[in-house]
Amino acid sequence: MATGVEELLDMLFEMIDEAKGVPLSSEKCVIERDKALDLLDEIRGQFPVELAEAKKLMAARAEYIASAKREGELIRKQAEEKAKQMVAEDELLAQAKQKGNELVRVAEERSRELRKAANDYCDDALRRTEEAVAEAYDEIKKSRARFRSLAGGAAPAGGGRQVYDAEADE
Repeated sequence: MATGVEELLDMLFEMIDEAKGVPLSSEKCVIERDKALDLLDEIRGQFPVELAEAKKLMAARAEYIASAKREGELIRKQAEEKAKQMVAEDELLAQAKQKGNELVRVAEERSRELRKAANDYCDDALRRTEEAVAEAYDEIKKSRARFRSLAGGAAPAGGGRQVYDAEADE
């Protein structure tokens, strides 16, 4: 069986593309409704997988931000410890404060940069996922509308199969 939404959509496209034409009409074809509906059901079943991947991206983003915060906190603590060691003399105290403040500033700046990078990465990944899911969803809606319109149309004289009407799609 197919594993991804895109592969399933490709299979549905092939089914329609390779369908036998209706005599005396170059724009109409016959497809097996059950196979097409089965593909649509599989596509619908794949959406939770796509959403699970988006949730994994969100969790990875949260872990990335938490890691950046831990790293920033560690750097801050190291700066504070270094400052405490340098308190022996007035001159060393001034240097320690300056160095500690610089390390804290650098750590906070680094933390902001890491947070921004994580947010940008996750936002981009989620945007691409959202676009892919939206495209797939729109394609499914269009396909279902076409198949529903076929279900309401008249059956050809030779049997119970429905005729695909490409003019109705336009």
